[in-house]
Amino acid sequence: MAKRVAVILSGCGVYDGTEIHEASAVLVHLSRAGAKVQMFAPNADQMHVVNHCEGKPTEEKRNILQESARIARGDVTDLAKLDVSMFDAVIIPGGFGVAKNLSDWAVKNKDCTIKPEVEKLIKAFHKAGKPLGMCCISPVLAAKILPSCELTVGQDKDCEKWPYAQIAGILKDMGCKHVNKNVEEAHVDVKNKLVTTCAFMCNASFHQVFDGIGVMVKETLKLA
Repeated sequence: MAKRVAVILSGCGVYDGTEIHEASAVLVHLSRAGAKVQMFAPNADQMHVVNHCEGKPTEEKRNILQESARIARGDVTDLAKLDVSMFDAVIIPGGFGVAKNLSDWAVKNKDCTIKPEVEKLIKAFHKAGKPLGMCCISPVLAAKILPSCELTVGQDKDCEKWPYAQIAGILKDMGCKHVNKNVEEAHVDVKNKLVTTCAFMCNASFHQVFDGIGVMVKETLKLA
C-alpha cells in the first residue's frame, strides 16, 4: 500500500518561505517512491516579505498558505486541518520560512518558540511513532520539541562550504546529538524516527542537494 505523507510548507522562497528546490526535490522523490502526498501550510501572515533580488524586507504582506500554493500548484490545505491519523509520515522542507513562519528561530535562536499548531502536530506524529523527515534548517523544530534527539544540519566546522555550521553547536547546546554528515547523506535517529539532511545548509550543487534529500525521503519512508 502506498505511504501517505504530509508535507508542511512555510511559504514560497528561500528568504521568507519554503526553499523551492528543496520542496520540489521532496515531491519528486516521494512521487518516484509511489507515495500519496498532501501539502499543508499555516493560514496566517508571513513574518515579513523579502525582495529576493536584493535580500531585503519590504513593506508588503503575504499569506503563508497562499504563497505555499505556488509550490503546490494550488493544491494545498490549511495546516489546521491536518489529521495525523490519516498519514504515515510528515516531511518539512527547509527555507527561512521554517525559522520565521513556523517558529521564531530567526529572531530568538535557541530560545525560540514553535508555532502552537506546528508543535502540536510534530508531537502528535512522534507520539504515534510516525517518522519525521526534515532538511536544511527545519531540524531546529525537532531540536526544540525533542531535545535529546539525534540530527544533522551538515558539518560543525564553519567554512565557505558550510556557512551555517555554527547552528550545529547551538543544537548541541540545546541537548541534541549533532552528527556530521555530507550533503548527499542523511542521519537516521531510529529511536525518535527522525530523519534529517542538510540540503542548502551546504554550499553545494543542486544535484547534490537533490540526492541528499532523496536519501532523507527514502529513509523516512522505510520507517513508515
